[in-house]
Amino acid sequence: MSGDVESLYTDGITARKGAFTQQWADQLGEDVDRAFEEARSRPGGAVGRGPNRYYVEIHPEQIRGFVDLVDHPWVRSLCTATLGPDYRIVELGFDVPLEGAVNQPWHRDFPMPEETRRERRLTSLAFNVTTVDTEEDMGPFEIAPGTQWDDSEEFEHGMFPPRSHYGRYAERAVRKYPKRGDISARTALTVHRGTTNHSAKPRPVLVLGVDGPEATNGDRHDTAVTRAYWEALPDRVRRHLDCPIVDELTPVTQKHTIEGLVMGDA
Repeated sequence: MSGDVESLYTDGITARKGAFTQQWADQLGEDVDRAFEEARSRPGGAVGRGPNRYYVEIHPEQIRGFVDLVDHPWVRSLCTATLGPDYRIVELGFDVPLEGAVNQPWHRDFPMPEETRRERRLTSLAFNVTTVDTEEDMGPFEIAPGTQWDDSEEFEHGMFPPRSHYGRYAERAVRKYPKRGDISARTALTVHRGTTNHSAKPRPVLVLGVDGPEATNGDRHDTAVTRAYWEALPDRVRRHLDCPIVDELTPVTQKHTIEGLVMGDA
């Protein structure tokens, strides 16, 4: 595990190949497709993150494999080693680049926290789980390793580097081609982007957001669980699940974000 933590601090990303079976990933794909169809059927159900690219936040109960994911030994161990024993699961959602999705501007997902700036310490993680085998023409995720420490007043909203910085990211850029069953973990501070989807195939990716005790990303999310679901969860999952317990779930209305505005399709 120390090697994975080291990778997060050096490259900003690490992965566990074959963490789940392809069948498990296919089931996840069914759940994501169902949630995406439901979200697009109502106002505010999906938010744009660029042309033909959507983000949808969901509730844990919408994913049959939620406990499998958050209770996977690699996920638990990496969260504990990086964020400490009191880490909190604060976000569950998915990104879907469809046919016609274009290159996003290089960005990080939120401004650099003071703890990271002062102490070079990571305070949150984003886990990504693909529901398809990623191919070159499907608009793979692109990341610029080592850029989680980039700190410039020129970053718009603390998240979007100016075009004058793009050469640095292009030189470092690595495209990722995860397969069904793989999990990756990254600090969302590492500068990255989705690329152009030249195919007719969507490329859905589940996103699991985890905060350390001092992080505040949970303030931006609306994940909830019903009482019956909560009571059926293992204790060690409940200990880390930071969300309201409700009598009845309300479909999440997505927030129109800075990301969506800057990427031109909020």
